[in-house]
Amino acid sequence: MHPTPNQRHISRLEEGTILATTQLKQLWKNEYFQTVITIVLMIVIVLGFWYGLQFALGTSYPALAVASGSMCLSPAASCDGWTHPFERTLHVGDLIIIQKMKAEEIKAEPYPNGDIIVFRKPGDEDLIVHRAIAKENRSGTWYFQTKGDGNSIPDSTSPNIPEENVVGKVVMRVPWIGHLALALRSTSGIYILVILIIIVLIIQFAFPESKQKKTEKAQSTESSEKPPET
Repeated sequence: MHPTPNQRHISRLEEGTILATTQLKQLWKNEYFQTVITIVLMIVIVLGFWYGLQFALGTSYPALAVASGSMCLSPAASCDGWTHPFERTLHVGDLIIIQKMKAEEIKAEPYPNGDIIVFRKPGDEDLIVHRAIAKENRSGTWYFQTKGDGNSIPDSTSPNIPEENVVGKVVMRVPWIGHLALALRSTSGIYILVILIIIVLIIQFAFPESKQKKTEKAQSTESSEKPPET
């Protein structure tokens, strides 16, 4: 009895499925393929975490590194966060977590009770991290007066930062971690990162090959030492 056209079609599909499965298994065993998949997964996880933070905290800048010493109460020479890590202010190298808040919910009082906010000055795209020390409502819009804790005078004589320029409020501070992000902003930091990536790739690609060569050499030695069958 000859197979029908439908049976032949199903048989070809089964053969194709088995062949594809076999090739996929062989590909998955490849060390280079595993390395590429690992790198891709790491990138996806990092990007997913970043965009997830943006959604959860309601801002495009959920985490920043403090680069300026304007918030430091201690002298500028010791504004690295290592000597005074638990002061109620910010230091260079702190990692800050930012959340979007309604303007009326932001507390504007002198140090140390006022909230620390991230904002842009009118007409300027640079982000500034200072404490809100006063605010007032003008025709339904809140305006903030700000000041760096380490500065002797406020940023302005009256509230001049409109609420739409406020990126968010600092809700968490992690000492020291921001130094890594600051280092990557410099040329030397980028070189160090590239070198580390190259070292990791060399380890990933070189060691599996050496391990495979050792295994093949051991198998070759065993086969040569095995007495011939009689």
